[in-house]
Parts: sequence; structure tokens; C-alpha cells
Amino acid sequence: MPEDEWQTSVHAETIGAPADRIFATIDDIENWPLVFPPMVHVERLGDGAAGERFQVWATAGDQVKSWVTGRAAGKGPTTVRFSQLTSPPPLAAMNSEWSVEPGHGSSTVRIRHEYRALTGDPESLAWIERVVGENSAHELAALKTGAEQEKESGGTLSFADSVVVDGSRADAYAFIRDAQDWPARLPHVARADVAEPAPDVQILEMDTTAKDGSAHTTRSVRICLAEKKIAYKQQVLPALLSAHVGCWFFDETEAGVRITSQHSVVIDPRRVESVLGAGATIERAKEFARSALSGNSQITLGLAKEFAERAAKARS
Repeated sequence: MPEDEWQTSVHAETIGAPADRIFATIDDIENWPLVFPPMVHVERLGDGAAGERFQVWATAGDQVKSWVTGRAAGKGPTTVRFSQLTSPPPLAAMNSEWSVEPGHGSSTVRIRHEYRALTGDPESLAWIERVVGENSAHELAALKTGAEQEKESGGTLSFADSVVVDGSRADAYAFIRDAQDWPARLPHVARADVAEPAPDVQILEMDTTAKDGSAHTTRSVRICLAEKKIAYKQQVLPALLSAHVGCWFFDETEAGVRITSQHSVVIDPRRVESVLGAGATIERAKEFARSALSGNSQITLGLAKEFAERAAKARS
């Protein structure tokens, strides 16, 4: 097969929800990590010749890939096109179109990918075909689940905690980045294993203890962005959650360095009563999740503040 030959892949799903509701989710690319399992983080880069530009990090098989994509309106009101401006190997290029066609009581979502490989190597071509198929299936399944879930259930929750540090941003950032040291620094972390498969990409697996004494093992992909931000997505989740993304921000202010821990989670309604007991509600689950995550964040923020301020004092 010539290496400049374009391949086409089309995947579709019928979803019992209005087309405009489905398309609103598709078009909100910065929220994709909370919706679509393969997506880890999306960073808006601004506008360019190809329309709005975004840098995307996503899992592809057992790898984490990153690329820059342009977003432009499609031919219809519920169609959007994405064109990769940079592509991760073994891809040379990829264009995608998402369309939502309204029907009677349901809508049909189609994802059309056109891609070209760097080489004609059969293993690379097979890998691309497999990953495109797997990721499309995961994305459509997640879109169906989210769109068909009653909007009134209110299972999504976002919140943040912050602290101001009289120290350097570099020290504050290092405390959060160096998660392999957390078992010695954070009382709720019993184990932390960190792998770095690519620059600025970490795979963090941890054993932690919640305030109620329950133990959890979690696995996250973390994207470390030059002392300004560490974004992450949990791949292995506590039983109560179906999705959890977060971000650590490090902002210079007049009062000092503000460290913010931001969480966005989706409650799994099927697990609420098995985790919290008979009769437990979504609202109770949200309170429980916020208390647990915010409690650990506040401990981490306080100890990061102590670490950075102690380091600043030692240099003075």
C-alpha cells in the first residue's frame, strides 16, 4: 500500500436524544476529557487558518498521543470538522467529521475519519485501524450513555480549592509534579508509582485512604505544562465515579503564588446505593465525592504551601 494513500473509517450509533443536545457535547471540545474515555486533556491554542486550534492528549491503545487539531464548522448545523495540524506517529495526517442526523425520537451520530500513515508498514497500518476503531467505539458509547441519561439527574460536579503560597512557583509546582515522593509527604497516600512514557506525560498509580478509612487504588494520566498547570484524568476510578478529571493551577498573584486544585466528576448512578447504602441519592453521592476529594486536596495544598515556603526561607 502506498504510504500517501488515504484510508477512510466510518462509525455510527443511534442515540435516543435530540440532535442539538448531542451536538452541543460534541462541539464542546474542551470538555471532551470528562465525556470521552480516550481523551485526557484539551488545551485551547487560539485561532488560525484552520479555525480554532487545540492541543489534544489522548490514549491510543496503551500509549498516550498528542496532536494539534483545527476545528471548523461542517456543512450542516450539527456537523463539525477536525483537521490535525500535527499528527503523532505512525500517523502522517488525519481529518475527522462528526455529524448528528435527527430522526423520530432518536438521532444518528457518525464519525468519519480520513487518515494517512507515515509508511506502508503493515503493523503500523493495522495499529492505526485498530485504535481508530476502538476509540470511536468508546466515544460513541460514552456519548450515548451521557445523552440518554436524564439531564435532571445532575450527576456532574465541579469544584476547586486553593491556597496562596509565600514562595516560588517552581517549588510549589515541583511538590505536585514529584508524585513519587508523596507517600513520604502526604498522609493519605500509601503508594505512588510514576512512569514517564513521554516528555511532560506521567502515568501515576496510587493507593490512598479517604477520611472514612476506605482505601482506593487509582490510576491517572497526567500532563505537566511548564510550571503553570498539571492536568490529569483518572483511568482507574473509585467505585462511585464514572469519570474524574482535574487540574492543578499555579498562578502568580500580588499576594503570592496561588495553587488551585480543580476537580470535575461524574457520579455513576448505578453504584450510588451499593457504595453509600440503600436510599442514597445522587445529591448524597455528590456531597460524599466532594468531601473526599476536597479533603485530600486541602491536605495536599497545605503541605505544598509548607514545602514551598520552607524552601524559600532556606534560600533567604
